[in-house]
Amino acid sequence: MYGYKCEYCNGIVQQKIVKQEVFKHRTGFVILENVPIGICPRCGYRYYHAKLLYQVELVASHRQQVERMISVPIATFAMA
Repeated sequence: MYGYKCEYCNGIVQQKIVKQEVFKHRTGFVILENVPIGICPRCGYRYYHAKLLYQVELVASHRQQVERMISVPIATFAMA
């Protein structure tokens, strides 16, 4: 799935399984666990396969059942 050249530094993108990856979606955020992603070992840029992004869309649009929901604290930034 990976193994091609990074478009930013010409490193070779390698697959890595990450424990949690957060995705920004137009409807909010989605967290997937144990996700195979492509990472360039030289510059750290992350690559996502289309099948993975499709699963993000399914979760975000409530067409795939989720295992659990989490609460995230939100605050307004204020200069100290």
